[in-house]
Amino acid sequence: MDQDYIQYMRSFVGNAKVIMVVSGAIVLDETGKVLLQKRSDNGFWGFPGGFMEIGETVQETAQREIYEETGLTLNSIELFSIYSGPEYEVVYSNGDEVALVQVMFKSNDFCGTIKESEESIETRFFDIHSIPEHFLPTHKQIIEDLRKK
Repeated sequence: MDQDYIQYMRSFVGNAKVIMVVSGAIVLDETGKVLLQKRSDNGFWGFPGGFMEIGETVQETAQREIYEETGLTLNSIELFSIYSGPEYEVVYSNGDEVALVQVMFKSNDFCGTIKESEESIETRFFDIHSIPEHFLPTHKQIIEDLRKK
């Protein structure tokens, strides 16, 4: 979904809660460290990813978002897990309400160089047991699941 689609949809429903599909990826380097970004919109750390666009698969969304937000190209990805439910209902600062269906992939097959984007203050790899404290609430279960696997 690009901003035009979201604006178009919101012109009908206002701030009412809608179901939105987001897709992202757990990117692991050769030592098993996980790629995280510090978001520019709210200052929280989390996994790169974003909203699905019309005409896109969830896999394409994850690969596009990772490239746009980090500069890395994911050569291959595998499904990690899908997250939804009341704990993934969010009210954004503009009042828009969403119920997220969060599709997460995993990859250690990537190329490119990390670059900053408008959506990131900082992007870097972390040890899975040394995750920053100021972490997106909707991504905390992903970290717990990753530690278990």
